[in-house]
Amino acid sequence: MQTQSTQQALWLALHQQVESYEGWALMIKLAAFALCTLAMLYHQTWVAMAILPLLWLLDAIYKTFQGRLEKELLKIEQADANATPQLYSDWQQNRPSALGLISEYLRAALRPTVAFPYPLLIAAVLIQYFH
Repeated sequence: MQTQSTQQALWLALHQQVESYEGWALMIKLAAFALCTLAMLYHQTWVAMAILPLLWLLDAIYKTFQGRLEKELLKIEQADANATPQLYSDWQQNRPSALGLISEYLRAALRPTVAFPYPLLIAAVLIQYFH
């Protein structure tokens, strides 16, 4: 049985982790922008074309992890004072197959907040490459 202060501590820890993932996602986007800028300045667009999809997927993976924590935060907020959050056991019981995980990552990659700015950067790199 968890006390309300224990639930509050868990909520705060999860919230801080969600915020941390948001910061890492922003860093990935900035790295993608810097990489594209450097690659285009030095006419090495093949480097950007090789790495941009990987950075986009990494961003999607971070956002997927963040989404899982957000679901747990919602459970804590919706539970009564005697509820016990089960973050890891819930994940183990509901863990998708490998194809399910890939599908989850791809869905996250298509979310507008994740996809921006990757299609624009890829288009810029392709334009320079074929120009």
